[in-house]
Amino acid sequence: MCFFFFKTRSSFTFVHSDMAISYYKLPLQVGKIIKNDEPEVCTIEQSIAQFVHLIATTHFGEYNFDATFGCNVWNVDFDNLTSTNKLRYIIGDSLESTLYLHEKRLTDITVTVKVTQDEYRGTENNNRVKKSVNIKVAGIVKQTNEAFSCVEQFYIAPLAYQ
Repeated sequence: MCFFFFKTRSSFTFVHSDMAISYYKLPLQVGKIIKNDEPEVCTIEQSIAQFVHLIATTHFGEYNFDATFGCNVWNVDFDNLTSTNKLRYIIGDSLESTLYLHEKRLTDITVTVKVTQDEYRGTENNNRVKKSVNIKVAGIVKQTNEAFSCVEQFYIAPLAYQ
């Protein structure tokens, strides 16, 4: 099997010799590619959801080749004084702007952010309050003209995945 690998602005793709486009699953398994094994693939919807996660968990400037790639989640991590409404606006506006700039496979993108405070039971009965961030990204997949949505959920102060 012959395929060509290339990096687009919004995903890792490969094209078979018959020109069918597929998307790599993340994390990228470079070892399989080097060994000329069949890489794991996913649907366009799964690829977009992975890309949303990648953007949401990347700090602006972390990606050396494009300082506009990322999200402001990292700027509010450990910020316990900012109001819930302001956090929702900061995270939602940042993620939506980055998605419009970098995720060209979606149109009509909307980002809904919900921030709540959850009691987190630590070790040795030490209870802590953490802010839970629920992000819903919705839009239309250009290639299929079908509705798309995915949900990201994590805690901030400090950042942790659920």
